[in-house]
Amino acid sequence: MPLITFKPSDITIDVPAGTDLLQAARQAGVDIDAPCGGKGTCGKCLVKVVSGNLGTGGGSVLDKDDQPGIVQACTTVVGDGPVVIDVPNSLGYEGGKFAEDVGTHDASSAIAPDPATLLVAVTIPEAGLDAVEPDAERLTKSLLPHIGTKGLIVPLNVLQLLPETLRIESGQITVTLARGESDAVSIVEVKPGEGTSRHFGIAIDIGTTTVAVQLVQLTNAKVLGTITDYNGQIPCGLDVISRINYARRQGGLGELKRRVIETINRLIGLLCINSGVGASELCEAAISGNTTMTHLLLGIVPEYIRLAPYTPTILEPMSFSAGEMGLNMNPHAPVYCSPGVGSYVGGDITAGILCTQLADGSGLTSLFLDIGTNGELVVGNGELLMTCACSAGPAFEGGGIRCGMRAATGAIERVEINAKTGVPRLWTVGNALPRGICGSGMISLVAELYCKGLVDQAGKFDRTGRFASIQVSGRQAQYLLATAEEAQGVVAIAVSETDIDNLIRAKAAIYSACSLMLHQLEMRFEDLEHIYIAGGFGRFLDIEKAIAIGLLPDVAREKFTYIGNSSLNGSRRVLISRQQRKLQQQLARKMTYIDLSNDSGYMDQYTAALFLPHTDLRRFPSVKRLIG
Repeated sequence: MPLITFKPSDITIDVPAGTDLLQAARQAGVDIDAPCGGKGTCGKCLVKVVSGNLGTGGGSVLDKDDQPGIVQACTTVVGDGPVVIDVPNSLGYEGGKFAEDVGTHDASSAIAPDPATLLVAVTIPEAGLDAVEPDAERLTKSLLPHIGTKGLIVPLNVLQLLPETLRIESGQITVTLARGESDAVSIVEVKPGEGTSRHFGIAIDIGTTTVAVQLVQLTNAKVLGTITDYNGQIPCGLDVISRINYARRQGGLGELKRRVIETINRLIGLLCINSGVGASELCEAAISGNTTMTHLLLGIVPEYIRLAPYTPTILEPMSFSAGEMGLNMNPHAPVYCSPGVGSYVGGDITAGILCTQLADGSGLTSLFLDIGTNGELVVGNGELLMTCACSAGPAFEGGGIRCGMRAATGAIERVEINAKTGVPRLWTVGNALPRGICGSGMISLVAELYCKGLVDQAGKFDRTGRFASIQVSGRQAQYLLATAEEAQGVVAIAVSETDIDNLIRAKAAIYSACSLMLHQLEMRFEDLEHIYIAGGFGRFLDIEKAIAIGLLPDVAREKFTYIGNSSLNGSRRVLISRQQRKLQQQLARKMTYIDLSNDSGYMDQYTAALFLPHTDLRRFPSVKRLIG
């Protein structure tokens, strides 16, 4: 089989002729970003053929930036002979900007701890010659005061260790019990000695872009640490549809599951080291994620989520053990997965609304909005709940933008434009030289361009020549943010009308979904008591700029509340409280899921929102006053 060498890592692997370069790189452990999931549509998995011949069954060699030999890895296959491939460094992983206050926008400290697991210290009487009772029977009798009439399940792993465990500390043991929704109680673990104070659990949010993990002491619900990092699945696709497409590739599903488990386990390991907690002491976990992320975590084929009639395999996952899921904690610890509502409204949303007045019975009508590669929203008053999801695309994460990148070191995150000269002033993540522009930077830029008169409502640039920063070439135009000399790369950073159009489409998807839901309830945005903005992206969202482009409604600013990573906060709630877990399940079953693809009114709303900020400026009076 032909040998492929990947530079600059100098990793060599042999693969069958006809294997595409992306698959070969995955087998070699070399990451090549494929935002579209390997379908060949995004053009971002570019690599350079240093030497060797390629097969004829794939993509053609491109001439990009006057560099011959550049090819798309996902559509280019290996020939019969050796090949040397140069893989460029990907932007957007270093110095990722995550919300420092993740997990703090929640009043879960007021919830009385009542986790599903319980630590009980008991002393088991020694067996005597006159009454030889089996160890398991003496254990069961000693636990009766704690489990009542409920049945007790003693699994094989506990029985195997029980004889020695009972005799180490003269019968003094600590038993970890798992209390399910049924009448049965299961023993998770039996340890010698008294150790009821060492009771720990893990709350996890699996986002399409990031994964957040929180270590919690279950005796008092105290948060011992929180850590966030990029989801290791990102190189396999930026959004859920791209991940689903990637799962169809040979070995793709297994790789996606492995990548997210590795991300979670690495974060668990760091938390345990920082907090002095052993991984084996983690006796319970609660996980929330969208429907696709949950399927990939469990290794379930997600293909039918994207195909009509959009059927997930499961919406209310049962409790699994950490061992069968591959999590680095007590292998017999129960793992709870938050229930979803539909193919594109998952457990991250049902966990999130626990942190709002939608769940507290106040009766106030509110809007919950989670903005990311998908936009999910819930509107209602606790009794009547409607929910839907819309495909915003990767623009808010820097995807689909020629110079776009994640909110990492060097990403332009804020822009101010001189109204007279059109010259920009830039702020970057880490105060570094600019390398690209992230989602919040795009929102800031487009708002400035529109409000300062450099683009019209359709996102088209002023071509009068008044502004030197607008470069026109034939029918194409772009706005120059930084020259090659000012940037940290070899090319200038500029935003085109196509880039602006991608952002307009993303914001239109969000706004029109909200507008449609309220229309069906015969309500207006002004009728809402609260608008909750969730998610890591929302942390860095400038409300005024988001209103200026028509992403958010133009209502009283005090109605907006940022609630942080509500999926993680909700995961902590259901981790520490069985009552919160029941409430989440009740809310999930109560929510009415609206499929926008089957609603003819959605396209009307969407088309009307494909302008800055909207075709109807009366909806945005503050923006209308601003532009005169």
